[in-house]
Amino acid sequence: MTNVIKSNIPQESYWRLFLRFLRFGFLAWGGPVAQIAMIRQELVENEKWISKEKFNRVLAVYQVLPGPEAHELCVYFGMIAKGRIGGLLAGLGFMLPGFVLMFALSWVYVTYGINSPIFAAVFYGCKAAVVALIIRAIHRIGGHALTDYWLWGIAVAVGLASFLGINFLITLPLAGIAYSIIKRQSPSSALHAVLPLPLFAQSVGIITPSLLALFGYGLRSGLLTFGGAYTVISFLQYDAVVTGGWMTNAQFLDGLALSGILPAPLIIFATFVGYLGGGALGAIALTIGIFLPAFAFTLIGHEYVERLVENKAAHAFLDGVTAGVVGLIVVTAFGLFREAVFDIPTIIIFILALLAIYRWKAKAAVVGIMFGAGVLGWFLFGG
Repeated sequence: MTNVIKSNIPQESYWRLFLRFLRFGFLAWGGPVAQIAMIRQELVENEKWISKEKFNRVLAVYQVLPGPEAHELCVYFGMIAKGRIGGLLAGLGFMLPGFVLMFALSWVYVTYGINSPIFAAVFYGCKAAVVALIIRAIHRIGGHALTDYWLWGIAVAVGLASFLGINFLITLPLAGIAYSIIKRQSPSSALHAVLPLPLFAQSVGIITPSLLALFGYGLRSGLLTFGGAYTVISFLQYDAVVTGGWMTNAQFLDGLALSGILPAPLIIFATFVGYLGGGALGAIALTIGIFLPAFAFTLIGHEYVERLVENKAAHAFLDGVTAGVVGLIVVTAFGLFREAVFDIPTIIIFILALLAIYRWKAKAAVVGIMFGAGVLGWFLFGG
């Protein structure tokens, strides 16, 4: 049976539904795999809100679409339980713990900095571990996205274009069109199928971004995160560091390091980026922008996006875009690597973190690796 088993969905109030997903948010350690497994275990395996087959099909939709899959699943389950209001409450509940914690840490970072030798040493180690996490993400995303030589070529071409300074808002649509042609699909059909995605939005390089600009950066990034939350790193780094200039690569890595120790999707580091760009309101604006698509795809058009996944022309276009995103992440990771891994201790931490990422499969692996890197950084640099 693949339909929703309505009799097994608990008839609970909006408040209790919110609290259920708020609890999920407080337990959201270990990245998307652990978060999805937690949601599946309680709502599918234990309580049987929907069948396993239905869950797999819904998850497949969100894996193709941009945005954090675990968050989108929460919105979906909230909606089938209590309609669109339930979906909104479930999504807010899941993201709220991570947002509040990141907002607080951003305030501490901006107000007091990390001038303390202990904090500086901890971040010294954590930054190297963050780069290791990004390298692992590139391997994982690339393994799923680069399935033929054409896609490998697209990834290399987009990466080279980014290295030469060509805006990704030009190269990513071209990557999708190119692969649509290669697969003998109609580029115009592909573009029509994905028309809601503003791939051709203009990029504005400004030193002090307005709240509207921060919201726009977040919205655009949220709509382009094909392949997982790590793909958003390239887009926000480009806006905040390369063209905006309101952050340095070192500060950007600090935000990633903080997000790695929080119970939240990695994409929550956008709150940190927004805070440094526009203070408290900037953090809220960028966070709303980047999470808005994850809400909208389900609350407004889940049936539409299911049809989109079945559209072969759109599928080829999105495959090409995803391959291009892999190339962008490689270039971004190279710049972050040079910033974070620059001496013998950071090389050691990077290698140990990379080995641990590949061998440690526990739910708390990411948190444990970040904690261990911080301790090792303190021991080698500040101890």
